[in-house]
Amino acid sequence: MVVGEAPGAEEDQRGEPFVGAAGRLLDNMLRAIGLARDAAEGHDAVFIANVIKCRPPGNRNPEPDEIAQCAPILRRQIELVRPQLLLALGRFAAQTLSGSAEPIGRLRQQRLRYQGIPLVVSYHPAYLLRAPHDKAKAWADLCLALDVLDAAEKH
Repeated sequence: MVVGEAPGAEEDQRGEPFVGAAGRLLDNMLRAIGLARDAAEGHDAVFIANVIKCRPPGNRNPEPDEIAQCAPILRRQIELVRPQLLLALGRFAAQTLSGSAEPIGRLRQQRLRYQGIPLVVSYHPAYLLRAPHDKAKAWADLCLALDVLDAAEKH
């Protein structure tokens, strides 16, 4: 299960998470490790959600009370999906699921847990479009996520 931050303008219009350029990059990232939004092309399906369920005004960062208001919905989504792994993309997803205020740079490349579920943190695809020099780090995070998934399947 992939968890992002909040819908942007395009996501808000379409009612679907991770569309547009960031969504295309996420789709490519997932395909590179054998996953996809739906179980097409022989890839395993991934459920995609956001911490915040509606677009913050002016596309600003979510406020703590907005995150708290949406937290029960995200918790319920996780309960229903029962993922083998959570991949938190971006600062707000990473900090919300890890319970830590540490920046992504300190949270990534660690095997974390959210309510007993393995959690891996990485950069948000929108950030990677602005900072392509960090794509190699994101690839390392995806490889860690794949290792965690492989280990979970062996148990």
